[in-house]
Amino acid sequence: MLNESGGNPTCQAYAHPHFFHIILSFIFSVGFLLNCLSLWVFWFRIKPWNPSIVLQFNLAISDAVISPVAPLLVLYMRSDRWGFGTPLCKVTVFLLSTHMYGGVYLLTLIALHRYFTVVHHRRRHVWGRKSFVTKLCLVAWGLLFLQGLPFFFVLQTSNVTGATKCLSIHQAEHVVLYFIWNWLITILGLLVPFMVTLVCYGLLGRFFLAANATKPLTRAMISKSILTIGVSLAIFALCYIPVHLTRAVLVTAKLFAPGYCPLLERTEQAYGFTWLLSTTNSCMDPILYCFASKRFRRIINKWICSLPCAKKDWPITEGSGAQQEGSALGSQGRRTPMTNTIDEDQIKD
Repeated sequence: MLNESGGNPTCQAYAHPHFFHIILSFIFSVGFLLNCLSLWVFWFRIKPWNPSIVLQFNLAISDAVISPVAPLLVLYMRSDRWGFGTPLCKVTVFLLSTHMYGGVYLLTLIALHRYFTVVHHRRRHVWGRKSFVTKLCLVAWGLLFLQGLPFFFVLQTSNVTGATKCLSIHQAEHVVLYFIWNWLITILGLLVPFMVTLVCYGLLGRFFLAANATKPLTRAMISKSILTIGVSLAIFALCYIPVHLTRAVLVTAKLFAPGYCPLLERTEQAYGFTWLLSTTNSCMDPILYCFASKRFRRIINKWICSLPCAKKDWPITEGSGAQQEGSALGSQGRRTPMTNTIDEDQIKD
């Protein structure tokens, strides 16, 4: 975490509100529970996997990698002092980078996969192969490793005004490094993937407008896809874009206007709130799984309906989801051949 503060002797360091670490603890706890549940469903309850499930499973892993160092971040936020040594500082920053940009890259891969499997569902393409998507995920993890590796060589803790700091704008010796790293990772790690995601979902939306939505299953699939698109873009808009914008302003102001205290203080405060907001991505991604995967959604629904408090109100019939879809498909008769007619049964999860 970039612990924002002016770092200039003439500027007063910004102090986080006391409730920040409480909110952070709550976010990490909820995210941990939701991702443990998601990983359990993917690993033990969903078989066999298809390309969509492979992508979602890897996204859940990227959310979970922050869990080992979450308590350290909470304590650091509470005291504004890093008391765990330089090696743990490097590991924490590496996992933070992997967590954030793993989410960005995998959401982009999900957008690409959704585009090809829906818009080009009549064609054979590599995005329909589980082996190809698995290799893409391995490439993404390799990129994340290389992206975070320099932290182990250049990052150090520093003593600033009597307090030890880890990845802090206080550290005057790292100001130029933070400026260069921030703009590189903002352009290559956020803007490029986000533009690819926007293009994919824009083309997907245009395809839906031209599709034959007279079939109930087609309408259902379109509505679910729109919900998936909405959740994905909401994660970008809430969790990734604000924190990058405020961080970019912060490191730029620190480098070129270190004595302009009002700007630094306001930017530090804004960055603190946007960084806190960015941690909620681990709570939002499980919502995406429910919209993107029928099997995940059915398992969660069955689990909820099996709870004692829900049995009386939400009776569940075994196999109802598949039987209802099969009945609906059968009642449609022969499909009218149209170029943009799509069927949910052709697009798995």
